[in-house]
Order: sequence, then structure tokens, then C-alpha cells
Amino acid sequence: MSLLMNASTVISVLNVGVLLTLLVIYARIYNKTRAVFTIGLMFFTVMLMLHNLIAVYAYLAMAPLYPDDILPYFVAIHIAELVGIVSLLRVTL
Repeated sequence: MSLLMNASTVISVLNVGVLLTLLVIYARIYNKTRAVFTIGLMFFTVMLMLHNLIAVYAYLAMAPLYPDDILPYFVAIHIAELVGIVSLLRVTL
């Protein structure tokens, strides 16, 4: 596996970690407030987590099928996602 594929995998795993943190926070907020909006946030978080878990699986299982030219875009997408969810975590805290 190339360095960029490894970077995409690591960043996706970091995304899952941050999303798990958000999910726990949202679950606690829901338990305290029973706000329906929080269920939407939890659903959104789970869907993003599913996206990242599928990406990690695809990177590990199908790495030889990805052309090297597309790998920088994968890294950029995952970095942008990480920045977005870390910002969301920062606002949530």
C-alpha cells in the first residue's frame, strides 16, 4: 500500500474516533434533554462513521485497484472531513 493510501486510512480512523466522541456527547445530551434535534445529530454522526468505516475497509481490501493519481484526492477529502468534524466537536464542547 502506498503512503497516500496509508494516510487516507489513518485519517479515516481518526475521523471515526472523533465521530465516536461526538456520538457519546450527543447521546448524553439526548438523555438529559430528550430533544429530538439531538437524534438527528446522532443519525448524522452514525452515517459519517459508516462512510469512514466503509472507506477504511475499501482501502484495505481493494488498495491495488485504486490508481495512484486519485490518492491525493482521497487524502484531501478525509482531511477536509476531519477539519469539519473537529470543528463540530469544538462547537459542541
